[in-house]
Amino acid sequence: MPAKNHLSQEQKERLIKLLKESESSYLREKVLIILLINDGKNYQKVSEFLDIAYTTVAYWSVHGAPDNIKSFTDERSQGSFRKVTPEYEKILLDTIEKEPEEYGYEFGRWTAVRLATYLEQVTGIKLSGSQISRILHKKKYVYIWAKYSLESKQNPLIRQAFKEKLAGYLKITKDTPDLLQVNTPDSF
Repeated sequence: MPAKNHLSQEQKERLIKLLKESESSYLREKVLIILLINDGKNYQKVSEFLDIAYTTVAYWSVHGAPDNIKSFTDERSQGSFRKVTPEYEKILLDTIEKEPEEYGYEFGRWTAVRLATYLEQVTGIKLSGSQISRILHKKKYVYIWAKYSLESKQNPLIRQAFKEKLAGYLKITKDTPDLLQVNTPDSF
């Protein structure tokens, strides 16, 4: 734990200025932790005063470097979304306007994960499916999964033979229920 008055006057003034001028509440909280510890408060008192976890106070009192303001910033806020350029967005929007078959894929619909994989190959920028979904949501795109009938892809002769066989089973079930039972969607 840092000692009381461990900050130089210059460090203290810089932190106070940052505390007053920063718009980020997270940054102000971290700076305040350092300033309170400099005033001689222990971790427990700072934790209670700011109503934050003891471990948070302990972490930032050690890792928050008064001479390096960047040590107080949360690197996660930079995030992968910042990688997205207007060109990336244009490629994304152009891609979803076309069917996957046009790009040589066998699947019939784009999913966010499939889009992320494809766009990583094209642009070299790796994003997750949820990041792609957020971008599309911001662009007012809504994803609706339509239901397709697969009858056009089935062999009609085999399909007809199956229907006749099923009709025979259903007749047996109706005539002698003890001999055979067939569960159909109607029986659920």
